[in-house]
Amino acid sequence: MSGPSPLNALGLVGTGIAAAAPGLRAPRPAVLLDGAPLPGLVRLFVALNNHYAANHFLCEFAYDASLAAEAAFWAETGAVLLSLVCGYAGALPGLAAAGTSTLLTGIVDEVGLDPVSGRVILRGRDLTAPFIESRITAAYANQTASEIATALAEGHGLIPNVTPTTTPVGRYYADEHDRITLDQFSRATTEWNLLVWLAEREGFDVWVSGTTLNFAPRSTALIPALTLAPAPTPGAVTAERLWLERALTLAQDVAVTVKSWNSRTQAAYSETVTASGVSGLGALGSRQSYVFVKPNLTPNAALAYASQKLAEITRHERVLEAEIPGELALSARDVIALTGTGTGFDQLYYVDVIERDIGPEGFREWIRAKNASPGRMTTPPADLVLSTTGP
Repeated sequence: MSGPSPLNALGLVGTGIAAAAPGLRAPRPAVLLDGAPLPGLVRLFVALNNHYAANHFLCEFAYDASLAAEAAFWAETGAVLLSLVCGYAGALPGLAAAGTSTLLTGIVDEVGLDPVSGRVILRGRDLTAPFIESRITAAYANQTASEIATALAEGHGLIPNVTPTTTPVGRYYADEHDRITLDQFSRATTEWNLLVWLAEREGFDVWVSGTTLNFAPRSTALIPALTLAPAPTPGAVTAERLWLERALTLAQDVAVTVKSWNSRTQAAYSETVTASGVSGLGALGSRQSYVFVKPNLTPNAALAYASQKLAEITRHERVLEAEIPGELALSARDVIALTGTGTGFDQLYYVDVIERDIGPEGFREWIRAKNASPGRMTTPPADLVLSTTGP
């Protein structure tokens, strides 16, 4: 591979955003292989999510006779680990300078070459991918969820950022966990399936950021990382496009029931959690009911799982989609606020998806976020559902 290329091969120097307004902050994206930027970068696209899935990226490079070695490299290479970074003109004397943000660290899944137009396109996923691709055969009944998460992270060379748990998984899975890992279908169960399952049972979240596996309680912080408005407003980012939706079926009373047969106690359990609807729905004021069947739960664990599912379902009531000028600070696990519509949509939202696209047209960002209407009452109160392992 050749060495670092000039800035106009890495960013937007000479294109609209930098040439039209020299004082405007100009994004400087780069794709690093072994710490060195790959030459000819034309477009960088990153999609981040908040729903137990891998983040994705796409990179497009241009090459000519002087960069033919790059095309030959991508035609023959095996697995490649890339770091996708971005900074701003004026704040970056070099790529390693303060102010550079790592958008994603990931593995290339697909390479596309277009020799006619001289393009190389790389598609890949973040470091969730190794867990998704790895099948498990071991049983972990004598270990805690945090010990399992730590072992799996270290097995792939990742840094474990794991909140300690104390319950051996055998206590809240009974014989279920051993069964799914040791039976004839064990090779269809991946490490990521296991991590997500453990996170759900502990009431945790699990995701990969850079080279770190995070396994920790869900954030309860309600301080918005960004405020959006449909028109210029002090302290808010003006959305260039804004679309708001509301699901009236989810604005009704919502009930979630979890049913379970516990093989240890030889007893069946059924636990229900409800969220009150909002007024003014008229004939639509009936209850929406959801039922989940999960084996080997205790009553407390069933109640906790029902509360978790209720929160997930009702958060789809109000959905916000916005396009804004690109920024680098917002994460997929942040909360944002909407203001200035003069409607019930002015409230907090949980980020669901962030897509960032840096190319010749500029730096664009698309956000999808969701939440229930405020003031809904939950029965039993969600803050009483504390333990997933008690009797």
